[in-house]
Amino acid sequence: MGLLDGKRILVTGVLTDASLAFGIASLAAVEGAELVLTGAGRGLSLTERTARKLPGSPPVLPFDVTDPDHPAALRDELADRWGSVDGAVHAIGFAPEVCLGDDFMAAGWDDVKVALEISAYSLKTLAEVVVPLMDDGGSIVGLDFDATVAWPFYNWMGVAKAAFESTARYLARSLGDEGIRVNLVAAGPVRTMAARSIPGFEVFEDSWAAQAPLGWDVKDSSAVAKAAVALLSDWFPLTTGEMIHVDGGYHAMGA
Repeated sequence: MGLLDGKRILVTGVLTDASLAFGIASLAAVEGAELVLTGAGRGLSLTERTARKLPGSPPVLPFDVTDPDHPAALRDELADRWGSVDGAVHAIGFAPEVCLGDDFMAAGWDDVKVALEISAYSLKTLAEVVVPLMDDGGSIVGLDFDATVAWPFYNWMGVAKAAFESTARYLARSLGDEGIRVNLVAAGPVRTMAARSIPGFEVFEDSWAAQAPLGWDVKDSSAVAKAAVALLSDWFPLTTGEMIHVDGGYHAMGA
């Protein structure tokens, strides 16, 4: 019997089989979940190809968090397909190139607002899709990179992640009466397509394993997937507004 037997889970952010979201979707399927994936824009066809590598080849539906018509369309499609939803994984993030790198002052508001909308406000957008379909409570799990400190090169994506973390807490407060939990998994650095877009990512690769007391492998996302699946399951019934670190313990160590 799997942890997610009988549960219907929406997973965003699967691009390649190196994606953190792919690892979560794969384990969720093994644990008995029925899945629907989403993709957006030019990445939609890539998500469709990657979905064929997952158990059961789950369907892929379009979901662009910047398109005001998409949340209602996706909600209607899920209602027709499933009737109700038990969980959702938020693995959506993007920042224009100027928002990352050496110069924090380089980005203007037109670029920063893109990062904030796609990487932070989109958690509320995802909630608009699934909350009306969570008839018996549910779980929303977001993927995070701890924004309690200022990381080198991360710049405005770090600001967006701070907003993302605050959004999760306010959603947890707002949705608790409906039995809906909202939690984040703050993952250590993993070599994904998103990570490769961060200038200086090798700085994290070189230092993380040395400082994390449990060690860290940037090519292994399995621990992140296990944490997310556990939060999607019924094993954390009274945990919400939480940020669980899956980073080998790096976050708790001093310099």
